[in-house]
Amino acid sequence: MLKFLSLMSIDKKRKQEIINKYALNKTDTGSPIVQVAILSERINLLSEHLKVHKKDNHSRRGLLQMVNKRRRLLSYIKNKYPKKYEKLIKELRLKK
Repeated sequence: MLKFLSLMSIDKKRKQEIINKYALNKTDTGSPIVQVAILSERINLLSEHLKVHKKDNHSRRGLLQMVNKRRRLLSYIKNKYPKKYEKLIKELRLKK
């Protein structure tokens, strides 16, 4: 069970790399841009899990919640920071 859980979440080292890459300043850990980057990483990991475990409906529900949260955050970023939105979409390779 422990191995299963480690596949579903991001390890601390990877999360810190994402924060450092997308942070707006040195102490930034919770800006919408960082949140979208972290959510995208988690969504990718969970999508891979669901390809193997097709009947895992509990995880599928969690995936849908994360996708919707990311969509709302992207909408906010698009309205508030249009240039950063375009850059973020390109870097994360997301559809508009």
